[in-house]
Amino acid sequence: MDATASSKFSDVDEYGFKRGDHFDYNNYSKFMDGYLKTLTRRRMKWEAILQQNTDLTQVDAKLKRYIRKGIPGPYRPDVWMKISGAAAAQRRSPDLFRKLLRTEPFDKEISDSISIDLPRTFPDNIHFDTKKQRLYNILIAYAHHNRDVGYCQGLNYIAGLLLIVTDDEEKSFWLLKHIVENIVPQYHSHNMANLLRDLAVFRELVIRRIPAVNRHVDNLGLPYPVIASKWFICIFAEVLPVETVLRIWDCVFSEGYKIVFRAALAMFVTHKNEILACDDIAALANLFRDIMIQDSIVTDCHGFVDAMFRMRLKRSELESLRKVAVLNPA
Repeated sequence: MDATASSKFSDVDEYGFKRGDHFDYNNYSKFMDGYLKTLTRRRMKWEAILQQNTDLTQVDAKLKRYIRKGIPGPYRPDVWMKISGAAAAQRRSPDLFRKLLRTEPFDKEISDSISIDLPRTFPDNIHFDTKKQRLYNILIAYAHHNRDVGYCQGLNYIAGLLLIVTDDEEKSFWLLKHIVENIVPQYHSHNMANLLRDLAVFRELVIRRIPAVNRHVDNLGLPYPVIASKWFICIFAEVLPVETVLRIWDCVFSEGYKIVFRAALAMFVTHKNEILACDDIAALANLFRDIMIQDSIVTDCHGFVDAMFRMRLKRSELESLRKVAVLNPA
């Protein structure tokens, strides 16, 4: 590792996450040299667009283009709330979150499950100890609001990252509600029916676009649910570097579930050569495990998002494949 590169950056990122011992400071330095200038330009453009349009409920072509290029951090909470429709939903039930927190006694089994997962949620984040009670409030409120879901592992990572970004329990609750009910419905229910369906859809997309990769994965014997379940359940939180996840979420809140498939496909397409180079199941499993900590492709969030949108993917194709997956479950 180049000592100059490592000395330029703190061992903690801007969101409070510790950079591990294997963090690639050299690649990160090369990426940030250009990305910081990009961030400055994007912020100036976003300031201008927000002065012209404070509503943001209608995402036109120009706004979609801006979102795909990244929402500046300070604007993310309010922009996410507006473009997703979560702000409008909150206005229709302004007291919902606080009422839910007053519904004690809480279901003990759900409360215990959440409490067990709190210490496991982002232990590498230096600020998160002070946020655990707030995360509990978000998760327990949602569990009692949506009894069909209750609490499912994976929601802690989504809600936890929402809380880091918004620093607001109520906004995090409403954004979590939008994700679970509108973006990925029945991913977190007890039978996870739609998760299993969409993993089958994802495999079919890989077969259609990069068949050699699918054959290799099948030959090595690593099932798609083992590879990608966490990608879909957590929408890449605790899978990819934080800034890359947030760039994906910018698009998810604007364009919906199709973005989850785009990101999953981009993981395979951008790592095609590395996947094909794996000669056994352990090597393939290690490749996907190590992507978060030492992978220049996903660290370059700008390049990764560009790769997501270079692929042709229509909602009609996804819906057609979903129907087939339901009729022919694995």
